[in-house]
Amino acid sequence: MIKILIDHREKNSGIIEELAKDNEIEIKQLAVADFIIEGNNADGEKQIIGIERKTKEDFLNSIIDKRLISQLNLLRENFKHPILIIEGTENLYRMREFHPNAVRGMMASIAIDFQVPILHTRNYRDTSKLISVIAKRLEKPKKLSSLLLQRKPLTIKEQQEMIVGSFPGIGSEISKNLLKNFKTIKNFINADIKKLKEVERVGKKKAEKILELLEKEYQEN
Repeated sequence: MIKILIDHREKNSGIIEELAKDNEIEIKQLAVADFIIEGNNADGEKQIIGIERKTKEDFLNSIIDKRLISQLNLLRENFKHPILIIEGTENLYRMREFHPNAVRGMMASIAIDFQVPILHTRNYRDTSKLISVIAKRLEKPKKLSSLLLQRKPLTIKEQQEMIVGSFPGIGSEISKNLLKNFKTIKNFINADIKKLKEVERVGKKKAEKILELLEKEYQEN
């Protein structure tokens, strides 16, 4: 059974009513986070997710008064899966006298330094739907994970392009030029510097690097 704990300060946001339609909820005073999703996943393992929700205005205010840093620290300390939701349709970079790069820098710090994922929503209804999806995600982790990990096998053409494209200075586009010219990887590998240089966008330097890689003896150490 998945339950969503909601901080009592969210009572005027409209989110409680929306979440109550499809979820088991409990309103209480939370010391950390605005929402806590708890329950067992499909494997029977206890899962707890802590979510901090901020409107864009509150997000900027919490940067100014330093609340954001302490809140993020508490999220990280108390939850294995912390999430920050930023809600609103306003342009975050034009709302205050912040330099856009300062806002970007803070968001980068949240994601990288604090390792807290940032999710964006349009309004309280969108936030409610997102929280519901996160809650339901706990019940079917294997099914969703396997779906996300499914990947079509590469075609022969794609494999050929990837192999040739991995040579120094080649990449995706030039690999196509080389394969059009030499037809097979074997012909490409056996080509001399003169033939390599003749291929569009290869030139002398790239041709020399290709041959160096092909001809240099492997060294263990």
